[in-house]
Amino acid sequence: MTANLRLRLLVLLVLPLTLLALMGGWFGYRSADEASTQHDQRLLRLLPALADSVLAPSIAEGTPPLVALTPAIEDFLRQRGDDVGYAVGDLQGHVVAGDTWIRFDVPSTPLAEFHSQEHDGLTYRVAVMRSETYGAGEMVLALADGGDVRQQWVRQLLLHVLLPSVLLIAGAGIAIYWSVSRAFRPLLSLTQAVERRSPRDLSPIAEQSSPAEVRPLVRSLNRLFALVNAQAEGQRRFVADAAHQLRTPLAALSSQVEAWALSAQAAQAEARRRGTEAQFTLSVAQIEQLRDATRRTSQLARQLLALSRADARNAEVQPLQQVDLKELCESMLEMFFDQASAKGLDFGLDVVPAHIWGHSWLLRELVSNLVDNAIKYTPAGGSVTLRCGMQPGEGAEARAFLEVEDDGPGVPEAERTQITQRFYRAQGASGDGTGLGLAIADEIALLHQGNLGFSEGAQGRGLLVRLEIPLQVPAV
Repeated sequence: MTANLRLRLLVLLVLPLTLLALMGGWFGYRSADEASTQHDQRLLRLLPALADSVLAPSIAEGTPPLVALTPAIEDFLRQRGDDVGYAVGDLQGHVVAGDTWIRFDVPSTPLAEFHSQEHDGLTYRVAVMRSETYGAGEMVLALADGGDVRQQWVRQLLLHVLLPSVLLIAGAGIAIYWSVSRAFRPLLSLTQAVERRSPRDLSPIAEQSSPAEVRPLVRSLNRLFALVNAQAEGQRRFVADAAHQLRTPLAALSSQVEAWALSAQAAQAEARRRGTEAQFTLSVAQIEQLRDATRRTSQLARQLLALSRADARNAEVQPLQQVDLKELCESMLEMFFDQASAKGLDFGLDVVPAHIWGHSWLLRELVSNLVDNAIKYTPAGGSVTLRCGMQPGEGAEARAFLEVEDDGPGVPEAERTQITQRFYRAQGASGDGTGLGLAIADEIALLHQGNLGFSEGAQGRGLLVRLEIPLQVPAV
C-alpha cells in the first residue's frame, strides 16, 4: 500500500515538473530561434557593406584584391574582437582576402546562405553571399560570428533549464520518499500490530494512536471485531452452558447405568449358578453398550467444557501460577496407572524438575488428554512414556518441555498437521475417541505461548508428542 502511494505521489509530482522543464526548454528554444534569426539578419545586412569594401582587383595574379573595410564592417570587427572574421573569395571557392580559415561553398544563386563552422574550439555562424563588387567584379563574400545564439542557447539550456530541473526532480523524489515514509510510519505500526495479533485477540484497536485519515477504517475494523467477538462469545457460552447442563443428567444416567450393569452382572452370575444364563446374555450386552455410550457422552461433554475454558479470554481473568511439571507428570502416573495396567501397558516416567508459569488446571487437562490418547491407541503389551525437563537456553529462550511417547500405530506424517483440528480423527484410528483431545491440547499450548509438535516414536514406531513452553514470568 505505501509503495503504491509513493509511486503515485512520485508520478503526480515528477510528471508536472518534467512537463514544466520541457515547456521551459521549448520557450528557451523559441527565444533562441528568434534571437538567431535576428543574428542572421544582422550578418545579412552587413554583407553589402563588405562588398563595398572591395575597391579594386588584384594587380598581379596571386595577390589579394584591394580591400578597404567600411566603417560598418570595422565596427563589427572591433566590437566582437577575435570572435568574428570575414573573407572575400573568388568564384572557384578560394579565399583571396580576409581570414583564410573561413570555409564556404560558392552559392549558385545571389541569395545568402548560412552555415555553422568550428574553429579553435568555437562555433561560428557564417553568412555567405555571391555579390557584385565595384572594383573586382563578382565575388563571394563571407562574415563569421562566434557569438552564435544557438550555441549559447544549448549551454543555457543545460545550465539553466535541464540541470536545475534534474536536480529539482531528484530532490523532489527523495523528499517524497522520506516524507511519505515518515507520514505513513503510524500506519505501518498499525499494520504490524494487527499482523502480530493472535487470531483469538479481538480487542478493539486504539483509534487515538492512528492517523486521522485512517480512523474511519480503524472504527470499521473495531465494529467488525466486536461483531465477531460477540458471535464467538455466544458460541462459547452456548457450548459451555450446554456442556455444563449436560454434566448433571449424564452423571445421573451414568450412575443409573452402572447400577443396572452391576445388577445385571449379579443376576447373570446367579443365573449361571442355576443353569439359566442364556436369557440374561442379551440384556447384559445391551446394558454394556448403553454404559459405553453413556461414558463417551460424558467424556464429550467434559471435553467440550474444557475446550470452552481453554479460550484465551476465559483464561486471562485467572492468575498465573508456578507449575511443577515433574509433580504434574507424577500425578498423571497415579491417575492413569490402573487404566494402563488393565491393558498390560508399560507406563513409565522419565522426569526431571521443571517449573513454568501458567494455568495449572489447563496444563493438567492438556497432559491428561495426551496420556489418555496414548493409552487408548497403544495396543496391549505396548509402552507409554511420560517425560519432562528443561531444554538448553538462557533468558527469553529458556523453555521447558513435556513429552508423551508410545509405540502404537502412530500417525502418518501427512496427517500430523490436521490432527489438532476439532473432531478430526486419523484414518484407520480405532477406539471410541471424539477427536477433541488434541484440539484441546493445542488450544492450551497456544494459550501458554507454547508449541505442540508431533513426530515418530523410538525406532520409527508410534507417536511422540512434544510440548515446549517458555518460562513465562507473571505480570506484576
